[in-house]
Amino acid sequence: MKQILGSTGLEVSRIGLGCMRMAALEPSDATRILQTCLENGIHFFDHADIYGGGQSEVRFAQAMKELGLDREKLVIQSKCGIRKGFFDFSKEHILDSVDGILSRLQSDYLDLLALHRPDALMEAEEVAEAFRILRESGKVRHFGVSNQNRYQMELLQSYLDEPLVVNQLQLSPAHTPMIDTGFHVNMKDDAATMRDGGILEYCQLKRVTPQAWSPFLISLQEGIFANHPAYEELNRTIQHYADDYGVAAEAIVVAWILRHPAQIQTIVGSMNPERLTKIAQAFDVQLTREQWYHIYRSAGNVLP
Repeated sequence: MKQILGSTGLEVSRIGLGCMRMAALEPSDATRILQTCLENGIHFFDHADIYGGGQSEVRFAQAMKELGLDREKLVIQSKCGIRKGFFDFSKEHILDSVDGILSRLQSDYLDLLALHRPDALMEAEEVAEAFRILRESGKVRHFGVSNQNRYQMELLQSYLDEPLVVNQLQLSPAHTPMIDTGFHVNMKDDAATMRDGGILEYCQLKRVTPQAWSPFLISLQEGIFANHPAYEELNRTIQHYADDYGVAAEAIVVAWILRHPAQIQTIVGSMNPERLTKIAQAFDVQLTREQWYHIYRSAGNVLP
């Protein structure tokens, strides 16, 4: 299953592999992961310069070489901007980061570069100049952000002469703040609190592709919701639909995200070939509206 990435015209798989944990793999295991992805229709790969201290990109490049892959057949994204103890969107850091990323990936270009976490000291004109240099040099073809709200994006976009095309945001059935507010407009309950500035609707309006990271996570502190005592009903509901569709529970979770009309691309981080194969079964599942809402409510969300 494929989709067009933002306003680029670039066709990508609706599931992408997040390569954060690839640095921990032996080279042969990394090669197997990459092969498994391709066999299951996944050809989008998400990196960051901090993943494994850069070694995730090294492992990925080794796997590409081992498989003899054509670079043009893959869509590769990486991110930069996180440094030890602070965030850095300076022109110098962005340019240096991309040079390091390309060297480790053994690639002449990135399909997409995203800024990793918002930098409160961002000087948008500096970022715009860095993007211009990277685009004109052919090192980066498209640009996006990660974990940003509407006005952070609007500020940066006002200095750019091309559209931001992705925003990578946390989303799972157990982490839905950017969906909750839409059900509780003008209400006084906690769910009415707008924590994200309406980012999901903004992305749809501006033809930005949201990328869902950690689709099986509650939070970084609480971990995943599978087998979590506070999410027994959610897990039962997911397993119920997994049985109905004849797929793994992981596929239902991803199918739930893919069902949203915002055309959300799901980034999964598993380094287990068998689990990746199960996740890819989501391509064969189209949840009904009733099923989508059932999963949402099973996570403890109450509709007004």
